[in-house]
Amino acid sequence: MVASIALPRLMRIGAGASRLLPEVLGQLGLSRPLVVTDPFLAGSGAVGTLTERLSAGGISARTFADTVPDPTVASVEAALAALQAGDHDCVVGFGGGSPMDTAKAVAVLARHGGPMRRYKAPHLQDEAGLPVIAIPTTAGTGSEATRFTIVTDESSDEKMLCIGLAYLPVAALVDYELTLTKPKRLTADTGIDALTHAIEAYVSRRSNLFSDGLALQAMRLIAPNLRRVWTDPGDRAAREAMMLGATQAGIAFSNSSVALVHGMSRPIGAHFHVAHGLSNAMLLPAVTAYSASGAIDRYATCARAMGVAKAGTGDEAAVEALVAELRALNDDLDVPSPQEYGLDAARWEALIPTMAQQALASGSPGNNPRVPGAEEIAVLYREVWAG
Repeated sequence: MVASIALPRLMRIGAGASRLLPEVLGQLGLSRPLVVTDPFLAGSGAVGTLTERLSAGGISARTFADTVPDPTVASVEAALAALQAGDHDCVVGFGGGSPMDTAKAVAVLARHGGPMRRYKAPHLQDEAGLPVIAIPTTAGTGSEATRFTIVTDESSDEKMLCIGLAYLPVAALVDYELTLTKPKRLTADTGIDALTHAIEAYVSRRSNLFSDGLALQAMRLIAPNLRRVWTDPGDRAAREAMMLGATQAGIAFSNSSVALVHGMSRPIGAHFHVAHGLSNAMLLPAVTAYSASGAIDRYATCARAMGVAKAGTGDEAAVEALVAELRALNDDLDVPSPQEYGLDAARWEALIPTMAQQALASGSPGNNPRVPGAEEIAVLYREVWAG
């Protein structure tokens, strides 16, 4: 089998990488960016610092700072209107997954038109939109290096997965210093999101030698450092490891795929507005326990890469240690169950058939080592309800 590999054209990784934005734009022949970001980063002064640096480099930028968590069709259209109001040749996504996903969607719509629903999977959008430069401020989504974006259709409460080379940023500036002030809850949720990306990329039916190496290295970086950054947000070495691990996990799953955790996670986010990383964390232990029999050797390798099983440990014992570690990680990082989070029990139960069908329709469960049907997914939703 020939693996199809796609990466950003340019990557700058390390302390201060975000300060190289003017230089990178010049290398790409771009000079009129729209910076897409969120209200928090705009209010914190981070966006002002970014645009001042551009101005000092002779680049005039405009800013759209009204992205929302889990981008919606309406929020993407608002960003598109901001872009169309100026003369822009590229989009800079500055923030967590939501600003970067918004920037990707806007870049495609600007060149190819809407509606957004036209682009949801299984549609493949390889024809390029405007160039996207991604600057992540969280160590989690890996969106700076993936060929995916996700937009929620408010009319149907569906998280639409959009796939194609058009969503792959041309450049990624990965600066761990931007994560030093992240709050604990965001640190935990995005960190487990990145760990989920690495595990699912490795056990996916679409894994390959290229993605395998990155996925395992991401696990080696994330697993020993996630509790460290939770305990000490200013731990620079741990923050650097988490940021690199999240990017490597993003590259890994972008060049293989995610699987059942993500398929089940997206409907939770769409219907209950639970942050994506948090819903992944809620699901990861139970889905791993369910899936392990489909690729016990691969899950055992994950356990060894994460340091929770020794090299000589048998596969079954290693998988047991992996599931136990994922449960312990949720406990240590105060990850709530859906019930503990305060979701409505009757609504959860009533929506299970819809969520199961939406999970299957995304295609992600089909990449899982153990491929479930709708009823098995429903059982898992009921299992994770109370943790």
